[in-house]
Amino acid sequence: LSALRLLAAPLADWLIHAGHDTAALLVFAAAGASDGLDGFIARRWGVTSDFGAWLDPAADKFLMLLCLVALCAVGVVPPGLLVLVVSRDFAIAAGWLMIKLLGVHMETRALFLGKLSTVFQILYVLAALLLLAFDLDAPRLMLAAAWICAGFTLLSAIAYAGVFLGAMRSGRHVVP
Repeated sequence: LSALRLLAAPLADWLIHAGHDTAALLVFAAAGASDGLDGFIARRWGVTSDFGAWLDPAADKFLMLLCLVALCAVGVVPPGLLVLVVSRDFAIAAGWLMIKLLGVHMETRALFLGKLSTVFQILYVLAALLLLAFDLDAPRLMLAAAWICAGFTLLSAIAYAGVFLGAMRSGRHVVP
């Protein structure tokens, strides 16, 4: 199911660019439903793997980023919000890579604020696609949603920076 979400990401991107808003909404919603189903199957029957644990969030992030980029390109997402989301994700990836390269021990897990930020990003993209699909305009709502999404994205970036800095400061190096 994660692999299908990886394939859904460029399809959703293309659909948004091509103006097929209802189809883009359906692809995004189906990808979200498959993510929920994937999680249910993994918990219910214990079907997990290290690769799946990596691929699942990567597929979700790829879908989210491509949809945000496409929605920004068609003028729906403010460029500042896109830059903030991409910068946060890049900083988290760079921080994690630095921790690993330095051999510092750190538990790898998503923070609550990170999950909350992702929820608001998903809701923002969903709202944007709904408005496009039904040819509705709600500029005040979308502006408020953009600010809320940006706020939680920034808070989660600060929280992850704190975790990375704390791990670096503790200096608990992994012995190879």
